[in-house]
Amino acid sequence: MALDIKICGLRTDAAMAAALAGGASHVGFIFFAKSPRYVEPGEAGRLHEAARGKAMAVAVTVDAGDAFLGEIVAKMQPDMLQLHGAETPERVAELKARYGLPVMKALPLSEAADLERMKPFIGIADRFLFDAKPPKGSELPGGNGVAFDWRILAGLDGGVDYMLSGGLNAANIGDALRLANPPGIDISSGVESAPGVKDPALIEQFFRAVRAARNTRAA
Repeated sequence: MALDIKICGLRTDAAMAAALAGGASHVGFIFFAKSPRYVEPGEAGRLHEAARGKAMAVAVTVDAGDAFLGEIVAKMQPDMLQLHGAETPERVAELKARYGLPVMKALPLSEAADLERMKPFIGIADRFLFDAKPPKGSELPGGNGVAFDWRILAGLDGGVDYMLSGGLNAANIGDALRLANPPGIDISSGVESAPGVKDPALIEQFFRAVRAARNTRAA
């Protein structure tokens, strides 16, 4: 089974190059002002050029207003929208119709019961991103470097398309793949040397760890 890999929160040419060299299927850009990974829509559009034909470019927003979304879509020309806030199923459907783009809806998890929050979005969101709930006091809905119990995803219906996110890094990705067997994974802070600073060497190390884990499972 192919594994989608998204490197999220990209801001530099070097990080983009490392993500593409490693074989990322998706590259993400953060449009949330409080995040250390925030990037201007025009700059994201410039970085996106390197990924065209190689990886899907994802615009990550948090309860963004119509004007800002319009600017993002016009300047970045994303291949997909990721909604990481409190957006409703109606909002997801509205934006899909407006922009003609697939939408990935992020949902925070900490226990199996939290998966019930997914049901109203089934058939509307094109994909889910399951992230850990933010720690108390955090202003960021994602990119906090915390994980949840991946075992709660093991019994998920095989028809649910999702990416696993939250606290992933080269040291634990093998366990995450073994316990949850996700169709996709998303990493941000786990390949940073400081908040918002992607490290090409850590990106390369992460891809090596993914390949090693998958080879071990296939053996």
